[in-house]
Amino acid sequence: MAEAHQAVAFQFTVTPEGIDLQLSHQALTEIYLSGVRSWKKRIVRLKALVRIFSGRKPLLYSYQGSLPNLPLPTTKDTVKRYLESVRPLMDDTQFERMTKLATEFETTLGNRLQWYLKLKALWAANYVSDWWEEYVYLRGRSPIMVNSNYYGMDFLYVTPTPIQAARAGNTIHAMLLYRRKLNKEEIKPSRIPGTVIPLCAAQCERMFNTTRTPGEETDTVQHWQDSDYVAVYHRGRYFRLRVYHSGRLLSPREIEFQIQRILDDTSPPSKGEEKLGALTAGDRIPWAKARVKYFSSGVNKRSLDCIEKAAFFVTLDDDEQGMMGDDPAASLDRYAKSLLHGKCYDRWFDKSFSVVFYKNGKNGMNAEHSWADAPVVAHLWEYALATDSFQLGYNAEGHCKGEVDSSLPKPQKLNWEIPPECEELISQSLAVAQNLADDVDFHVFSFRDFGKGKVKKCRVSPDAFIQIALQLAYYRERGSFCLTYEASMTRLFREGRTETVRSCTSESSAFVQALDGEEVPWRLFRAASEKHQQLYRMAMTGAGIDRHLFCLYVVSKYLGEESPFLKEVLSEPWRLSTSQTPVQQVELFDLVNHPEYISCGGGFGPVADDGYGVSYCIVGDNMINFHISCKHSCPQTDAHKFGAQIRKALRDILQLLSPNQQEKEPKKTGESRPEVKKDQ
Repeated sequence: MAEAHQAVAFQFTVTPEGIDLQLSHQALTEIYLSGVRSWKKRIVRLKALVRIFSGRKPLLYSYQGSLPNLPLPTTKDTVKRYLESVRPLMDDTQFERMTKLATEFETTLGNRLQWYLKLKALWAANYVSDWWEEYVYLRGRSPIMVNSNYYGMDFLYVTPTPIQAARAGNTIHAMLLYRRKLNKEEIKPSRIPGTVIPLCAAQCERMFNTTRTPGEETDTVQHWQDSDYVAVYHRGRYFRLRVYHSGRLLSPREIEFQIQRILDDTSPPSKGEEKLGALTAGDRIPWAKARVKYFSSGVNKRSLDCIEKAAFFVTLDDDEQGMMGDDPAASLDRYAKSLLHGKCYDRWFDKSFSVVFYKNGKNGMNAEHSWADAPVVAHLWEYALATDSFQLGYNAEGHCKGEVDSSLPKPQKLNWEIPPECEELISQSLAVAQNLADDVDFHVFSFRDFGKGKVKKCRVSPDAFIQIALQLAYYRERGSFCLTYEASMTRLFREGRTETVRSCTSESSAFVQALDGEEVPWRLFRAASEKHQQLYRMAMTGAGIDRHLFCLYVVSKYLGEESPFLKEVLSEPWRLSTSQTPVQQVELFDLVNHPEYISCGGGFGPVADDGYGVSYCIVGDNMINFHISCKHSCPQTDAHKFGAQIRKALRDILQLLSPNQQEKEPKKTGESRPEVKKDQ
C-alpha cells in the first residue's frame, strides 16, 4: 500500500565501528538487537500458547507461539525471480546489462550479505519486520501526510444519523469496546478466509494509546498500556475528553453530551494553537527540532503529552462530506482528499489513528502506517461501523440511546504558550504540507457493472482479474508497461507484515499487447491470471522478491559495501502502486437485507511523482470501489482519465471471458482447459 512510496530510493548512513575477520561489528549488533526484541515478544506470548491446551476458546494471541518464522529465500532464487519480473520492462540491451549486474552480485557480494541474513533468520522470528519499520517508515524524513498515512471511509449510501455529536458518541464508544476486547484478547484470531490457518496478530498490540514521535535522524513509536481519554480538535482548540467516569466507560449518550459541549464551546484558540498540527504534516526534522526546543517542558509539554498519550485522536470538522449534492462523483473525490490530508493542520498525523466526524454526521479515519498495515486498522473500522449502526443505534431524533450522568466534568481545554519563533516554524511546515496536499489529484468511484460474482463464474480470481485490468488500463493510457506494486501480507508468519507482488509480468504484458490485435487472447489471459495467482501465493508464503532484496541492501549499508545491483533495484520507481482492501468481517454486515450499508473502502496518496496509487475494495458480488490518486503537477497523469480506462478495461476483459467469445478460439488437439487455482 502506501509503504511503496517509502520503499523507493530510501537512503541511510551507517559507519561500521570496526571489521574483524571480515565481520562487521555494526551489522552483528543490529542482528543481535533484532533477536532480543523478537525473544521478548515470544516470552510475553508464551502464556497464550498454554491457553490453547487448557480447553479454553482461542484468544487473539493464542496461535502466536505456533506461527513459523519467515523463511529466508536463497540469493539465487531471488535474483532469478527479480530478473523474470523486470523482463517485460526492459529491451534486450537493458536486460542484458541488468543480468550481468545481477549475476555479478549473486556470485560475489550477495553470498556475504546472505550469510548475515542467515544469522538473523536463525536468531530473530522475522528477518524483515523490524528493519522494515525502522528504515522504510521511521527513518523517512519527508512528510508522512499523503506519503505514508492512509484513510478509510464511512458507509457509501447511508449516514446513520445527521447529528455530528451523536455519530461521534456511538463511534467512539464502539472503538473503546473494541479496545476492551483487544485488552482481554477476546477478539477472534484472524485466519485466511475459508480456512483454519491463523494469521499473526502482533500488529494489534500498538493500535491504541500510541503515537509516532519525531527525531532528527529517526522517529520512534511510543505505546502506553492504557489511556482513559481521547484528544479532540475543534475550531483550532484541543481538548482532553475523559471517556471513563467513576471507573466505568461512558455510554454513547454521555460521550455525545460531552462532544456537544465541545461543539458549543465558544472560547478562542490560544495564540499559535489553531494550526499547531501542521508540525505533524510537514517535514520530520523541523518538527523534531521544534518538539525539543518548544515542547520539552512546562505547559506545552503537558498539553503535547495529553495528545500523544490519548487512546486516539478525534477531529470535529465543520465541513460536510460524503456522496451528496448534484455531483456525487466530485463529492467523493473531495471526501477522499479531506480524509487524506484535511486542512493540513486539523489532524494529528502522528497518532496511530485519527477519527474525523463531519458536520452532517459522516465520519472517516486517517491512520499512521509505521505501527501496522491497513487490514489491521480496517478490522477495527469494520467493527466500529457495524457496532454503531446494528448494535448501538439511535433514537427517533437521531441521538444516541441512554441517559446522561449530570455530574460529568466538562472536557478540559488544553493550554499552550507558543512563541513567535515556533509560530514561524508552524507556518513553514504548513506551507510544505499545503503544497503537497494541493498537488494530490483524487478520483473515487463505484464500479457497478458487475463484481466478483460474474468474475468467479468465469473461473478467474477476482484479484487477478482486476490486476490485469489495471495493466491494460495503464498500457492504453501510456503506451508502455511499468513496475507495479501490489501489497500482499506475510502474516502467516510470526511478526509478518507485507510483501510485494510484482503484477506486471511477461504473461500479463503478452495478453495486453494481443488484446487489441487480431489474435484472440483468451488463453493468454488465462496464463496471465494463473501467473498472478502463483506470484501472490509465493509472496504470502515467504518466497517474494522485494523484502529479501531490501534486507540484503540494509546489510550492505552496515558493512559499508556498495552494490550497483542493489542500488539500482532499490531506486526503481513504482509508477503503479496498488492494494486491495478486503472486507474481513462479512458476518457483521447483512448485505442481502441491508445492501445500502456498504463501506466505500479506503485509499492512499500517489507513490511516484509520475504514477498512480490505486486502492480497490471488492464489496459483495456486484460492486468494486476504486480510489485513484496521482499528482496534478505531472502532465502525464489524470486520476479521472485513468478511472475511465479502468472501467473500459474491466468491461473489455469480461466480454472476452464470456462463453461466446471463448468458443470462438479453436482448441488444439488433445489440449484441455487449464486448471484455475482457488481464488486468492
